[in-house]
Amino acid sequence: MSRRTLTRDRVLSAALALADKEGIEALTMRNLGQKLGVEAMSLYNHVANKEEILDGLVDQVFGEIQFSCEHGNWKTAMRQRATSMLAALSRHRWAIGLMESRTSPLPTTLRHHESVLECLRRAGFSVEMAAHAYSALDSYIYGFALNQQSLPFDTGEQAAQLTGDILAQMQGPDFPRLAEIAREYVMKPGYSYAKEFGFGLDLVLDSLERQEAGQAAQRRSPQRRRTITGRSGGMNSRR
Repeated sequence: MSRRTLTRDRVLSAALALADKEGIEALTMRNLGQKLGVEAMSLYNHVANKEEILDGLVDQVFGEIQFSCEHGNWKTAMRQRATSMLAALSRHRWAIGLMESRTSPLPTTLRHHESVLECLRRAGFSVEMAAHAYSALDSYIYGFALNQQSLPFDTGEQAAQLTGDILAQMQGPDFPRLAEIAREYVMKPGYSYAKEFGFGLDLVLDSLERQEAGQAAQRRSPQRRRTITGRSGGMNSRR
């Protein structure tokens, strides 16, 4: 690597590339210095320690997540965010365990969280429901990403081949439902585990929509009863 001027941005870019290529365990100050062609001690002129580098990496990943609540409804915005976030976690497979663990979040990370909560609150979510929604959505996204990364296949063809191999090991009628879903779903042309993400995401979003609508109705109900009671009282007083 060329010995051009070292900067904080260059250190973080190299750290991101190293983590993506070799895993977060390989990210040491010594390895990073070697990648940059400098002594490890030189890095401390630009970052305080490895923790600051990790905070910077998380901030870069949050910066890749596309999210806008300016157009369309909150469900459209959250669906866009979830899809973009899953893609970012797929590009940076090491990030799942770090995204929510940092205790010194940087501005891009904080702005992302703020904009998501602002979108939910503007849509009418109560403070409590906004917290519930954020937790449910992120639990689903991170959980799906982790499950997807743990699968022993990447493509539908690989899934079909692996499933066929497993089926061949099954003897007798002991596992009829496993055989059924393998033959009639996983081994069908066009199968992709990634498609399950949209199905599950819609379940979460639709459920949140129903929950918020129900709580919104409850919040309006006392005011409606007071209005009706007040009108009744006024009518009775005129009689």
